[in-house]
Amino acid sequence: MSDSTSKILLQPGTLWNRVQTTTEKALASGALLSIPTKCEIIEQDGIKFLVRVLSNLVQKDESTKQQKQKKDFNPFLPYEQDLWVADISQTHICILNKFNVVDNHLLIITREFEQQDSLLTPQDFTAMWACLADIDGLVFYNGGKIAGASQKHKHLQIIPLPLNNTGVKLPIQPLLTSAKFSNSIGIIPGFPFRHAFIHLHPDSENPGIITWEHYHKLLQATQMKNGINYNLLITREWMLIIPRSHECFETISINSLGFAGTFLVRNTQQLQRIREYQPINILKNVAIALS
Repeated sequence: MSDSTSKILLQPGTLWNRVQTTTEKALASGALLSIPTKCEIIEQDGIKFLVRVLSNLVQKDESTKQQKQKKDFNPFLPYEQDLWVADISQTHICILNKFNVVDNHLLIITREFEQQDSLLTPQDFTAMWACLADIDGLVFYNGGKIAGASQKHKHLQIIPLPLNNTGVKLPIQPLLTSAKFSNSIGIIPGFPFRHAFIHLHPDSENPGIITWEHYHKLLQATQMKNGINYNLLITREWMLIIPRSHECFETISINSLGFAGTFLVRNTQQLQRIREYQPINILKNVAIALS
């Protein structure tokens, strides 16, 4: 799975072992600071939304504070060597997410600085497919600050599937099966906000370029003029894009994973607010509601 846009350096079949080895070493050195959570299920319309309640954010909050004090600080240039997993291509590398909530959470970052709110490129998708070839995962991209991006340096993220043990790979999986298509672009009836959905065929020639072309179809279908402030979710089988209108619902930050059916909250008060307002209503609030 490669194309001429960027030579793949990652040897097929090696990524998962590299992730395990790097994780063990990074935990031992203190470079990887996993954040413990307690998981809760909130069911709405037959969908079992997963809510993770953070136990301790002291280290991450302190790191964020220090970053803000340093003008133009970039944690990816240079990245921490103990977090390095693999060279993916001539344009991208793979590192561990330093403050991971989900095990084996990876970042696919550009070697050179590119803005996080810039449009994705064929090289981005080529690097992505090299990782998906080894790991059946969910790739997501927070396009712009309003979409939940916390770093300015362009990076996609990938977490292994399934996300939980409820019997489906993603909480929103049951909704995706009801998608209605017109000229290959799908709309999901259970989503009361602007979005677009498309099936992918990774075994095709030049999957990076083809996925990039599909990506632009989704941008056009959702009336995205400049491409910023949206969430993008990708698996081996499909791609989903959601334009954003707000970064947070009240005090709860929402990124791409919210639209996969999983939320991250800082305390039980925020958990209770999700119970009261209901997950799909929260997603509608931070996306662009359908008229």
